[in-house]
Amino acid sequence: MLQQSPDGVVITVRVIPRAGRSEVAGTRDGALLVRLNAAPVDGAANAELIEVLSEALGVPKRAVTIASGERARRKTVRVAGISLEQANAALAS
Repeated sequence: MLQQSPDGVVITVRVIPRAGRSEVAGTRDGALLVRLNAAPVDGAANAELIEVLSEALGVPKRAVTIASGERARRKTVRVAGISLEQANAALAS
């Protein structure tokens, strides 16, 4: 789910679009589960995913990028400027 990378961490994420509210909702199948209020249309869900993760991890939005799976529910997200320990602590709270 979380792996250290040279410039930060890599997170495997499973998204659920069109949820009642946007939130980090634990883990499922070895991935971080994120519920998104946005529909997967015109990149709205991806933009909201970046916003939700940046708030949860306490990093600027520009530090969060989708590395793979832009059109899939399972995505790989890179977060720059944060250590594995900081990411685990932020997501546990």
